[in-house]
Amino acid sequence: MSSQAGIIKRVNGSLILAQGLKGAKIGDAVYIGELKLIGEVVRISGREVALQCYEDTSGVKPGEPVIGTGNPLVAELAPGLIGEIFDGLERSELELWRLTGPFIGRGYKVASLKRDKKWDFEPRVKPGEEVEEGDILGTVQESSVIEHRILVPVGVRGVIESIEEGRFTIEDPIAVLRTRDGRRIELRMLQTWPVRIPRPYRERLPVSEPLFTGQRVIDTFFPIAKGGTAAIPGGFGSGKTITLQQIAKWSDADIVIYVGCGERGNEMADILTHFPELEDPRTGRKLIERAIFIANVSNLPVAAREASVYMGVTIAEYFRDQGYHVAVIIDSTSRWAEALRDLSGRLEEIPAEEGYPAYLAERIAELYERAGRVVTLGRDGRIGSVTVMGAVSPPGGDFSEPVTSTTLRFVGALWALDTELAYRRHFPAINWLRSFTKYVEVLEEFWRKHEPDWRGYREKALALLEEASRLEEIARVVGEKSLPNEQRLILLASEIIREGFLVQNAYHPVDRYCPPEKQVKILKTILAFYDLASPLVKAGVPVDRIRSLGSVVELLRLKEREKLDDIEKAFESVKRDLEELRREYGIGG
Repeated sequence: MSSQAGIIKRVNGSLILAQGLKGAKIGDAVYIGELKLIGEVVRISGREVALQCYEDTSGVKPGEPVIGTGNPLVAELAPGLIGEIFDGLERSELELWRLTGPFIGRGYKVASLKRDKKWDFEPRVKPGEEVEEGDILGTVQESSVIEHRILVPVGVRGVIESIEEGRFTIEDPIAVLRTRDGRRIELRMLQTWPVRIPRPYRERLPVSEPLFTGQRVIDTFFPIAKGGTAAIPGGFGSGKTITLQQIAKWSDADIVIYVGCGERGNEMADILTHFPELEDPRTGRKLIERAIFIANVSNLPVAAREASVYMGVTIAEYFRDQGYHVAVIIDSTSRWAEALRDLSGRLEEIPAEEGYPAYLAERIAELYERAGRVVTLGRDGRIGSVTVMGAVSPPGGDFSEPVTSTTLRFVGALWALDTELAYRRHFPAINWLRSFTKYVEVLEEFWRKHEPDWRGYREKALALLEEASRLEEIARVVGEKSLPNEQRLILLASEIIREGFLVQNAYHPVDRYCPPEKQVKILKTILAFYDLASPLVKAGVPVDRIRSLGSVVELLRLKEREKLDDIEKAFESVKRDLEELRREYGIGG
């Protein structure tokens, strides 16, 4: 225990003012009061120190002791993270439940990771071998799909004197390293890292591969790259949480870290209920075997929301350094920003727009800048990435409010949810006219190797949807049947794109996840139908006649077909029916 000690001077909600805490530094973790509640130093002014407490401060009074640890708030990093449920301070919520019941008591200290569990460690280096920071010492098979790579800690290099294979706890020495100046260092599986400091890497790389989510409107129209950033803003009931949960369940990231930051507890309970039951389409194993949950929901202290986001990103960087592609999903950054606003108000800082602190943009930028694709430390040139996707909850769906408008400046993709689409039961309710992505050009090289015409299909479909939106405005005034047949065909094609491609059922056993090759096939088929029907309409075939074809109605059900051959067969049926119409109306080839 540190010798730093002081006493509480004043209590203002989650903000504690203390004095006599000599040697304290901004960011240091502290224990507050008789219950030793966890807090953090957020301001130092002369002899007075302002502390942010991460637990309920009810009953804490002036005169109680404050003990400084001399260390910042850190994440514990070691085998045992996968499949675990933590709170915002990386305390195991399963362990807290066991100790305190469903309502977490104050002042409970539990180890983030189990100290008594033994793991099978297999060395990757030999005695006498020289290693540097980031090199892989050995591996632990943490789950059936995740090999946990034990790394040489940052700032350590030297020669391995000894290393052992066997079963060890995370605190047992597994190797002894001698540095160049002759010091002997015992290496363990357990490492720690300050959550507010980004972990170092060798080189930052441009993004080049898509992060496939299995959601057609995202993967095809508004894709995100591995190492990229995205925001998903939307009003209440527009489907932010269910969309993010779908991405968490089906994205092709190696590891998914889901941060429930200030949202309702039942939403987090839903994902915790379903994740263990779901099968990973990539590995055939359970999705829980590559997931980590940080549940800091709305009934937990507001202050801890701020720490939970940094905790999630730090754990993601740790697995990135092992060479994995990690997806961090934050639901939601608005609740995180509210924690910043709460603390700023208690510190009596001059507020900016809507009471948020003037440094809101800086904090949001710092968060999203921790995403990226990098060459990690170590001699083997591993490449890993962290992809950050955050929900934003603008009051009343107003995208001009500070958190949403600021976030748009720093993300590479926007998936704008539309309350009107949600009311029409169009899910995911992503508005194709308000959303954007900056990753189309960088991902085109990837797609060129797999489907050279992907960008052409995407642009043509978006153009049809945009034109249909304009025509719908006119049709509301004059009626659809007053429009020329060519324009009515555009409306029909856009309807098929919307209902047969963009709408996706999160609970359908086939439609909930759509592989990339199937996405392209469906869109290609719908656009080919439009190309084949256009000359018929120009030659005088009524659009209503085309709409009545059974094979055209079948286009709406392509998304429910599991096999690609079924999509091919459906298109052949459409071609036959259109050819019959050609003969019926006496139209030449």
